[in-house]
Amino acid sequence: MKALITAGGHGTRLRPLTFTSNKHLIPVANKPMIFYSLEAVRGAGITDIGMIVNETRPVIEELLGNGKKFGVHITYIDQDEPRGLGHCLMIAERFLGKDPFVFYLGDNVLAGGIDGFVSEFKKTKPNCQLLLAKVPDPERFGVAVLNKKGEVIRTVEKPKHPETPFAITGVYLLDHHCFEAFRGKDAIKISARGEFEIPDVFQYLLDHGYKVRAHNVTGWWKDTGKMEDLLAANRLVLERQTDGEIKGSVDKISKLAGIVRIGKGTKIVNSELRGPVVIGENVEVRDSYIGPFTSLYNGCVIHNSEIEHSVVLGNVTIRDVERRIDNSLIGQDVTIVQNHRHPKTYSFMVGDNAKVHLV
Repeated sequence: MKALITAGGHGTRLRPLTFTSNKHLIPVANKPMIFYSLEAVRGAGITDIGMIVNETRPVIEELLGNGKKFGVHITYIDQDEPRGLGHCLMIAERFLGKDPFVFYLGDNVLAGGIDGFVSEFKKTKPNCQLLLAKVPDPERFGVAVLNKKGEVIRTVEKPKHPETPFAITGVYLLDHHCFEAFRGKDAIKISARGEFEIPDVFQYLLDHGYKVRAHNVTGWWKDTGKMEDLLAANRLVLERQTDGEIKGSVDKISKLAGIVRIGKGTKIVNSELRGPVVIGENVEVRDSYIGPFTSLYNGCVIHNSEIEHSVVLGNVTIRDVERRIDNSLIGQDVTIVQNHRHPKTYSFMVGDNAKVHLV
């Protein structure tokens, strides 16, 4: 069995961060998002991986290499423009050949791995197996319609009026018959969004008598395409931490509570850290409060400020901010500093699609 992992796309829902970086490299609990899909696939015993990449291939390849350090082998597959997940299948056919494969969207974070999902597929041998999750807002996703026996009878991409609450997560198992959806008189067409939609591939299989099964998520699943979901994934991953680790230095007057992980070269001075919290390497936290469900990546400086339930990327400086920062996603190399001069004013340099809330 092989695996196909997506690491391309434009990440429009996470702009402006994704104007300058690949969304799959955004850290969740201080680990690049793409690592979670690699670990899940490897954990299921799959080591031959095709990775869909776009113009940001150099940074992905620099991070992952040929996959050897992860115990896998990666073949990079270039997608010239984002034309949907169906298009990812089309351009990967040569790599995948006749082998069954897991198709894993690299911006999905799934608790508990995919071992059971893969084992069931091998045992029952359907042509396609979908991993489903019951969600409160199925209109945001592709959805599966099931009959009374729990069998998949129809799939629809982002319906305005969903018939079911079952979202199709970003993890699928398929065999080579899926490629027939792109050939012949019944071949699927490009949608109104200008993409080859993956639910259309599933529907093609159903319409042509192939077996499509459903498997329900047993833990939790997050598609991290939106800030709120990325923060939720960060919280859920931190909640699963069972032990702390202090590799940096913490002075005697600082207070640590709960599960706290601190990287090498980091200094905690006269501060309170209330876990679960993860702090990267060469970070300085001084006279500050770091609250639960916060991830600070490498090189950050936090002085005389408070922050919680937030994801902070690398080399961010936050200094002398009078109010607590909460529920925030802060991109790399950002500086947030309180201005105490008069007259008191706000001064911004804000990228496209950014959100600023003032209270």
